[in-house]
Amino acid sequence: MEYILIFITAIFVNNIVLSQFLGICPFLGVSKKVETAMGMGAAVAFVLTLSTIVTYVIQKFVLDPFGLAYLQTIAFILVIAALVQMVEIILKKVSPALYQALGVFLPLITTNCCILGVAILVIQQDFDLLTGVIYAFSTALGFALALIVFAGIREQLSMVSIPKGMQGMSIALVTAGLLAMAFMGFSGVDKGLSALFGLG
Repeated sequence: MEYILIFITAIFVNNIVLSQFLGICPFLGVSKKVETAMGMGAAVAFVLTLSTIVTYVIQKFVLDPFGLAYLQTIAFILVIAALVQMVEIILKKVSPALYQALGVFLPLITTNCCILGVAILVIQQDFDLLTGVIYAFSTALGFALALIVFAGIREQLSMVSIPKGMQGMSIALVTAGLLAMAFMGFSGVDKGLSALFGLG
């Protein structure tokens, strides 16, 4: 039941983009088409889950035992960069169209603070490996959900008449703010579920 609570909380209550404001760059940059948003969401989910496993192992079996915890950020960034390169190579061969659509934002996953943030949060909250992986995957699903919903709204906005001063990034930021407020409606769900299942 604890895993279900982590799953629901990471997706809706503490959404990484709309509540914790990590990963804003790809959220705004790759949200013009739903198809591209889905591809980006899948790429982030893969990198985020895999990087959490690798960074956890490095932290627990290399950095902590040898007293190198101060190298955490550098080590994690190197791991994430290597994984993104791998995803880039795979996408180029498997789906060239998606690779072209993601364009410059695929290498930007390397510097996506969402990936590094989750890897560090898993260590800070002292999760075990399974809990960390569930948290990372749930967070990635939350990121993908926010990205796809936002892309769908932006696709609809492109078909309506918008005042000139609000076109482009202006309306996108207003929409993102309204979406964040909508997700605030889920606040308290985690406490309710904790009380219901006796986890609180």
